[in-house]
Amino acid sequence: MKTPETLLRENIRDLISLVKKKPQNKQTDEQRLRGIIREFIQFELKEAKTPDNDPAPHKSTGINVLEDLLKKIIPQIEDDYKLLTTSSEQRDSYRAHIIQAVVQTLTPVEVNNAAPEDAPAEELDEEIDVNITDDGEEDDMFIDIRGDKQKAAEEEKEEEDPRDAFGIEGKDTTGRNMAYTTFKKIESQIIDAYDMLSNPEDQEVFFDYLIANLKLYFDKFENEIQPNVEEPTNQAYDSAKEEQPTDVATDEEGGDEEGGDEEGGDEETLDLEI
Repeated sequence: MKTPETLLRENIRDLISLVKKKPQNKQTDEQRLRGIIREFIQFELKEAKTPDNDPAPHKSTGINVLEDLLKKIIPQIEDDYKLLTTSSEQRDSYRAHIIQAVVQTLTPVEVNNAAPEDAPAEELDEEIDVNITDDGEEDDMFIDIRGDKQKAAEEEKEEEDPRDAFGIEGKDTTGRNMAYTTFKKIESQIIDAYDMLSNPEDQEVFFDYLIANLKLYFDKFENEIQPNVEEPTNQAYDSAKEEQPTDVATDEEGGDEEGGDEEGGDEETLDLEI
């Protein structure tokens, strides 16, 4: 398939040939030729100004995979983080829980990938005899010695909120709950991206840069919520501030308690006002 540039070049050549063959229509053909050349020039200028939105891949596969992952998970993290506007404690908790969850999730994967593939399985010398019966007699013979309180405690333990196990002691629970919800959305994406990498160097780069980028993005989000803008200043203000006396003159320094010299008192007051 011919490109627009190739077609334009062919049209220009055809028109030039046409102009040479038909001199009686020279003016009309020249106008057509000028129009096509003008169109070609505009096309070239447009192509030259169009930026390359697809930067060249990084030399590290780990960074390339991480960049693709960040494009997927950062918008989700940002949306949920910026919902926590009641207090900074909520956002601090959210941040800490997300980072801890990523570390705890990838660490076992990293250990498993580092284990030798051909490791021999442990041999069991003990023979286990399992006898399975379907008559249900054993259940009928079982005597439950637990009290009601013990049963209730065990049932409550079994129904423990998974967010409690996810949480960090002492951190705000609202931030924890939001982080738990967010991480459930992005957990599989993080594991899948990391699991694609088998090269130890790529894995290490991916892990380190993921944690670093999460922290940097959290800093960025927090600054957008509560920007720390410094008040503008100039040299004149800074100089005047340095020359300003730090201590107000006492009565002893100002003269007599009853006012002393009225003219001197006025001059001192004037100096302080300036």
